[in-house]
Amino acid sequence: MKIRFDLPDVIPVFPLPGALLLPRARLPLHLFEPRYLTMMEDALKTDHRLIGMVQPFENRDGDSQLHAIGCAGRISQFSETEDGRYMITLAGISRFRIKAEVEGFTPYRRCEVTWGGFERDLGEDETDPGFDRDIFLSNLSRFFDEQQLSADWETLKEAEDELLINSLSMLCPFEPEDKQALLEAPSLQTRRETLVTLIEFALRGGTEEDLMQ
Repeated sequence: MKIRFDLPDVIPVFPLPGALLLPRARLPLHLFEPRYLTMMEDALKTDHRLIGMVQPFENRDGDSQLHAIGCAGRISQFSETEDGRYMITLAGISRFRIKAEVEGFTPYRRCEVTWGGFERDLGEDETDPGFDRDIFLSNLSRFFDEQQLSADWETLKEAEDELLINSLSMLCPFEPEDKQALLEAPSLQTRRETLVTLIEFALRGGTEEDLMQ
């Protein structure tokens, strides 16, 4: 992936539980809170038009915290509704690691970030040589049946490895901590292995607490 802008040191972040963005994937978002409408408008004024998607969590004191790793997406499409809301699409660019949250006067959160260690995100599409698609799709079909989800199975059979694995990682109804594990997977193969584990665990009827043990 070639980008025509420098990756910035500070980006706006959108902490949205369960919303996963991955490099080279696309995430549609519906923005309606005033602070996030401002965030989007400010991002459009920059060369990079980046927004960082981050999973929030509550610490033991009940305070809202941000996971250290998120993924930045460039606003690639947007439209405004008659009542002032925005429908936008983020095109995933690269993961990042948060160094510090930036204090300031914006109504939305901003973070100082580093892009080191995620150079692969800016490269070509990944493949997964060990991917057994037939077994994977068989388990996925059972999972979708249990979750009462529908799918275009012919499209899934023909999709490239990265598109298939990343799209399912983003769309499947997993818990936010599971989504974070999928985000942090260092390669497409490890993301697929994590995805398979989550699907098989759900099919066995396990609980979130069991998975963490």
